[in-house]
Amino acid sequence: MVIARTDIAGIVLAGGQGSRMGGRDKGLQDFHGRPLAALALERLRPQAAPGRLFLSANRNQARYAAFNVPVLGDAMPGHPGPLAGLLSGLAHCGTPWLLAVPCDTPRFPPDLGARLAEAAEAAGADIAIAAAPDAPGRWGASGPRAVRLHPACCLLRADLYDDLRSHLAGGGRKVLAWMERHALATAVFDRPGDDPHAFRNANTLAELRLLEADTA
Repeated sequence: MVIARTDIAGIVLAGGQGSRMGGRDKGLQDFHGRPLAALALERLRPQAAPGRLFLSANRNQARYAAFNVPVLGDAMPGHPGPLAGLLSGLAHCGTPWLLAVPCDTPRFPPDLGARLAEAAEAAGADIAIAAAPDAPGRWGASGPRAVRLHPACCLLRADLYDDLRSHLAGGGRKVLAWMERHALATAVFDRPGDDPHAFRNANTLAELRLLEADTA
């Protein structure tokens, strides 16, 4: 199994309710002067097949449409979470694989898709997710750094659509719980030169401003 860029569609997940941001639409918050979702699309574009880039959003869809990609709303009511965004992506991707990233992780690796594909190929997996050591300093200057999974940064087979739809219809909401039902591979981003801030995300405005300051 060889996964080429032309086999991969990309989707930026921006469909959340922004509850920890006071209800603000997270994907439209500025990071270094540009909306988070726009930055994510720009970073994801060269990792996906030409013309196969999407954005998952449930609010402000006209504003998101100005980013010049198809905007996909959740097919299921009630804001069931990121799995619903993945389901919409799988329904529209038109490729064998879907590469997904959350809008609130603006420094995800420029080789994310290639390394997730490499992990999926090596393991013969249906899904590959990213993992990375915790940010420097979390455990102290000289202590151990745990490796943390980042399941929202993932590559998954398009033919998982029916299974995911059934899972959501049955009330399943946790991303990793669904993924662990399938052949799952992990790509650890701990090589020399990997950005230690690559998977830092911002759930609140304070976290976003701190990330902005740390990556100036």
